[in-house]
Amino acid sequence: MADKDTILAKAVERGESLPYAGALTPQEAFLLLQSDPSIKLVDVRTNAERDWIGRVAINNDQHLAVQWNLYPQNQPNPDFLNQLSQSANKEDVLLFMCRSGVRSRHAATMATSNGYRNCFDILEGFEGDKDPEGHRKMVNGWCKAGLPWTGA
Repeated sequence: MADKDTILAKAVERGESLPYAGALTPQEAFLLLQSDPSIKLVDVRTNAERDWIGRVAINNDQHLAVQWNLYPQNQPNPDFLNQLSQSANKEDVLLFMCRSGVRSRHAATMATSNGYRNCFDILEGFEGDKDPEGHRKMVNGWCKAGLPWTGA
């Protein structure tokens, strides 16, 4: 198993042209969360997504639920940065996750541009991309990788 520094170095290298620190596979993110209890996963999905679809099963102190968009309005969360600051400081290692990896990139970019120094996107997200029939959790993502999660 790779150590924390090796995983982070690979993520930084993978994200060299990104506006935030780097990008992690779901497996790398899980290893980091297991290796260091100070690392935080920022789940930017809506509360409804977490309630109805499921959430990552990790130490509750590491799991931050900060919506990027609000449900059911599907409008940007105007308090995103304020809510993030209530649970994370600007030196924390933050791993951003959404459904498939789009909102998490936006959240990592915004956090970085507002002084958070160690923002990483979790590639593929919680459910991953859609398969040819339009179903998620079948192609890639946290769930497909067999990583721990709790269902709705």
